[in-house]
Amino acid sequence: MKFSLDTKIIEPENNKNIKNIIILLHGYGGDGNDISMITLNWRRFLPNTIFLCPNAHQRCEITPSGFQWFDLSKQDEEYTLNESIKAEEVLKNYIEEVKSFYNLDNSKICISGFSQGCMMAMNIGLTSDKNYSCIVGFSGKIINQENLSKRIQSKTKMLLLHGDSDMVVPSHYLLEAKDFLVRNKG
Repeated sequence: MKFSLDTKIIEPENNKNIKNIIILLHGYGGDGNDISMITLNWRRFLPNTIFLCPNAHQRCEITPSGFQWFDLSKQDEEYTLNESIKAEEVLKNYIEEVKSFYNLDNSKICISGFSQGCMMAMNIGLTSDKNYSCIVGFSGKIINQENLSKRIQSKTKMLLLHGDSDMVVPSHYLLEAKDFLVRNKG
């Protein structure tokens, strides 16, 4: 199957039946190969899981060999929000392709991401009309709390992790996300 996003696919070992999907979203300037390294440790604990590691739909201007889910070159919150919403639509389309091809619904899909990929995972997970299995996010933040609070439809469970020495996305964004989720997910 050829998906709308170029995807590194890590199949279950020993041709086990696919019962779950983990979609891993890379960070700004990364790619599917980078984020796929996580699967080296996860695979042995998730034997019936396929890992899909798509490249974002845009080349990254700052790192031309990498990709971005949305442009971060402008310091304009409205521009960033609009670009991230466009990326959400791309990812939602991709996820629909994945669900159709593997004949699995949201309850069998975990969306995970790092940094900018975490931001996208949270937005996709919260704005879906059906809960996902879970969202696992590393070193991210909520892109725009006011906008997202108006679009929440899902109560998908989330595990958010953040290193306390992150120099790119400061760790206080984890606490802001926690506060947002407590106030808005009910």
